[in-house]
Amino acid sequence: MTDTKSHRRVNDILLGPLERPALRWLAAHMPAWVNPDILTGVGILGSVVTFFSYWLTNINANFLWLASLGLVINWFGDSLDGTLARYRKIERPKYGFFVDHTVDAMSTILIVFGLGLSPYVTFEIACLALVSYLLMSVLVHIRTYVDGVFKISYGRFGPTEVRLIVIIANTVIYFVGNPVIALWFGTISIYDLIAGIVAALLAGIFVFSTIKQARELAKLKE
Repeated sequence: MTDTKSHRRVNDILLGPLERPALRWLAAHMPAWVNPDILTGVGILGSVVTFFSYWLTNINANFLWLASLGLVINWFGDSLDGTLARYRKIERPKYGFFVDHTVDAMSTILIVFGLGLSPYVTFEIACLALVSYLLMSVLVHIRTYVDGVFKISYGRFGPTEVRLIVIIANTVIYFVGNPVIALWFGTISIYDLIAGIVAALLAGIFVFSTIKQARELAKLKE
């Protein structure tokens, strides 16, 4: 088993070539009074904004824009807190790992529950997406413990890409509505279909990656 300090971070995402330079620039220009804990709080604030905004779309669809803004705020705080700690060389590996991932779980639950309380996605399908996402989180954390690889991207997709997909879906739904389409098993709304596909993809990646990792570990005979 490995200790927290020796973990190798792997974040090979599609948006990495854009995200990494942006985060480095933001870290370099962040005011001195802003520390990683404040940014973690900003990330939580973003998820709370998204939760209530989705809930309020039952009253007015314009709250979809606020929900998307909440996702951007969540990305800002969640992605930048660790970058700032590394930039200023003030990392606290055990504390940072614990706080970052417990907060991530709470933020994800808030965002997905908010989506499930909106008129666009049924609560059951939202929960399926949440379960699939949390399964991937479990896989990431177990692999970090077992072989020291903190891999947060699978198939070139990570949390940043998931946020972007949701923001795009919010925008599309705002302008075209949430039409219902007929499939072989019945009718389903567009947003339900998107959430269902994301849930299925995450579940599939979880199963495939788990089997692959188990086979690799079996060869070590440890």
